[in-house]
This record gives sequence, C-alpha cells and structure tokens, in this order.
Amino acid sequence: MASSNQKSNFHARSNSLPSRPHPLIPQIDEHLCRLKSNETASSSSSIGEKLSGLRDLYELVDSLLQQPLTQNSLAQQCNDKQVNELLNGSLRLLDVCGVAKDSLFLAKEDIQKLESVLRRRRGDESGFALEAKEYLASRNKAKKLVNKSLRDLKSAKCGSANSENDVEVAFSMLREVEGVTLTVFESVLSYISGAKLQPKSTNWSLVSKLIHSKRVTCEGEATESNEFQKVDAVLCNLIGYKTKKSSDLSAENAQIELKKLESSIQDLEDGVECLLRLLIKTRVSVLNILSN
Repeated sequence: MASSNQKSNFHARSNSLPSRPHPLIPQIDEHLCRLKSNETASSSSSIGEKLSGLRDLYELVDSLLQQPLTQNSLAQQCNDKQVNELLNGSLRLLDVCGVAKDSLFLAKEDIQKLESVLRRRRGDESGFALEAKEYLASRNKAKKLVNKSLRDLKSAKCGSANSENDVEVAFSMLREVEGVTLTVFESVLSYISGAKLQPKSTNWSLVSKLIHSKRVTCEGEATESNEFQKVDAVLCNLIGYKTKKSSDLSAENAQIELKKLESSIQDLEDGVECLLRLLIKTRVSVLNILSN
C-alpha cells in the first residue's frame, strides 16, 4: 500500500509533465520505498544493502536528469529558493559522505596497526596494552567528530522535511532522494560511532568503566553490539586481565574481532566511495542544468 501511495507522489504534482510518466519515475519510486522500509539499519550487512540500494537509485536519478523534459522542468520552473535548496542539499550530502569515508579509512588504518602489533608481540600483554589504549583514545576522538556530524545530520533532516515544497516533479524527486540518502548516512555514522565511551576517562579507569558498564565476557559477547563495539570491548578485556591464560584468550579474540571489523569496514568503505562518485556526478548534472 505504501508503494502505491509513493508511486503517485512525483507524477501527480505537476501539469508540466505529460499524463503518462517517464518509465524511470516508477522505478525511482520503488527504490525510494524499499530504502524507506526498515530505515534503521544497524548491522554492517544491512547498511551495506542500503548503500547498494542508494547506488542503484542514483544511477536511475542520473538517467532521469539526462532527459530533456526533466532538464526543462528544473531549469525553467525552479525559483531561486528551490535552486539554493538543491545546491545546498547536494553539498550537505557530499560533506557527510566525506565524513563517513574519512572515518572508515582512519578506523581501518588503526585496526591494521593493531593487527600488526598483535602479530609482532604475541604473548607480550604489557607491550600491547599501550597500543590498545591508544586505539581506544583514537576511537574516542573519532566518535566525537562522528557524533557532531550525526547531530548536524539530524538537524539537516528536520530542515529538509519542513522546507519541502509540493511543486515540480524533478525538484520533489531530488529532495526526496536527498532525505533518504541522509537517513542511510545516519545509519553509517551511527555504526561507526558504536558504543559511547567516556571521553574524560583515562588509562585503567576507561577500561574499568567499559568492562563494568558493558558486562562483556572475554569472548566479547554482546548480541546487540556491532563490530566496532565488539572490538572496543575485547580490547578492554585484553588489557584489563592479568593472568597469562586470560590474556592469551583475549588476544586470540581480539585478532578474530579485528579481522571481522576490518572486513566490514572494507565493504562499507567501497560502498561509500562508489556513492561519493555518484553524488558528485549528480551535483554536476544539476549544476549544468541550472546554469543553462
């Protein structure tokens, strides 16, 4: 039922298009409906599916933007306010996509460094503790930046919803695509942020608070946790345990969780990188249309 309602959104809004909608319009409607369903993607796999769906959506949007009728609609009937909304919206998408891309890249670098240290210092718990603490401190800094972007993103989403005008098909379509894209990026940033660490805690107080608040075992069991959270937890266990047996077990778990996280990050990084290129392509297309 949601699909049928959504499919009427675009081509029922304007008399500037012929009564028979362009074949791409129903396809775009279908992709939008699919992306809006179960919007709260939290696992790396579900977020990856959303990113893949966004890529397909933007391919269709770009094809529609190449149509003369769409170009005429945008160029002739968008007023200055609508033009500014489109251009500001595309910049906002590029900014948040850049934050996600940079955050994933830096996280992958930190993880690869930890994996290298674990291999070199196998059995050396004291030698690895400092590296693990540095990783957790780096995570805190990264999460501060990501959480700031999340706050800005939520504010942008509210503004987008309030300012949408029921006018041209092409304009309304691009605004709706922007809103869906912001929602997916919100999921990406929330995934990167993971569990909120205490930024003012240092050294062992940070470890103690995490271990007691999360109540995780040395296996890092927390079914609701994503890969970032599991790595944080298992590293806290690793540098918190004192016995040789426990540290060996935690080191093994750390290697497993780090490898899982690295794989998840790589998949998301590839998806975000591809989407960034499509966002740039869409912005260039819109700029070309509006400048003619």
